[in-house]
Amino acid sequence: MKRLRLVAGNWKMNTTPSFARELAYAIARYAPEFPPVEVILCPPFTSIAAVWEAIKGTTIRLGAQNMHFENEGPFTGEISGSMLLGSGCSAVIIGHSERRRHFGETDQLINKKLKAALLLNTACILADEESYHPRATPIFCLGETLEERQNGKTFEIIERQLKIGLDGLGFDPDQLIIAYEPVWAIGTGVNATPQQASEAHRFLREKLSSLVGSPLAQKIRILYGGSVNAENAGALFAEEEVDGALVGGASLKMDEFVRIVKKAK
Repeated sequence: MKRLRLVAGNWKMNTTPSFARELAYAIARYAPEFPPVEVILCPPFTSIAAVWEAIKGTTIRLGAQNMHFENEGPFTGEISGSMLLGSGCSAVIIGHSERRRHFGETDQLINKKLKAALLLNTACILADEESYHPRATPIFCLGETLEERQNGKTFEIIERQLKIGLDGLGFDPDQLIIAYEPVWAIGTGVNATPQQASEAHRFLREKLSSLVGSPLAQKIRILYGGSVNAENAGALFAEEEVDGALVGGASLKMDEFVRIVKKAK
């Protein structure tokens, strides 16, 4: 089944608002040249307004890197999904390995965040904005560590993360994106081979089929994340099961990110 390719740029804890605005403007100038590919930029919270200003009215979507599972309340320092929607965001990364590793996010916590994001999908904040997508599409990240892969536990780990993450969800598959990100390939300069990525994606789709049925599972896009760059993107996108990429460091370089997007046709 042909699924619309997607390339998301995760800027992590990088960019000041002024730099983010310049980078987003630079990328947006190339949007008319992009193939039929969905593009999402995920800046840090402090740069969301600046990036929204730069891409508003273009085909590029705005995403966030995290959200709280409650919509409001006494959670100092946290950001809710409705706040993101009100700021122009229409996607949010949930369960990134760096959140799991550095901030102790568990599969159960990620499940709560996914539920909260999907509940917001029927919201219609800023509906008068033609370029605004009134939903909080979750990009659900999962993947194994190097030790887990070396011990032959890759499939066991990603199946557990998938099952717990989606437990109790009622969702439209068009409003869920999965990102397979082998932890050993994130920020290391070492990426999974196209064959390794395809193997993991195929396994995840098979498990999705058992959870939600094959017709629905075929609609869910599975991205690859892990040291994606302009040199390896083409080979990754050549794999049928790779529906796009979650790009880290390379998304901070306008020319390289644009090259990646153009290869996702």
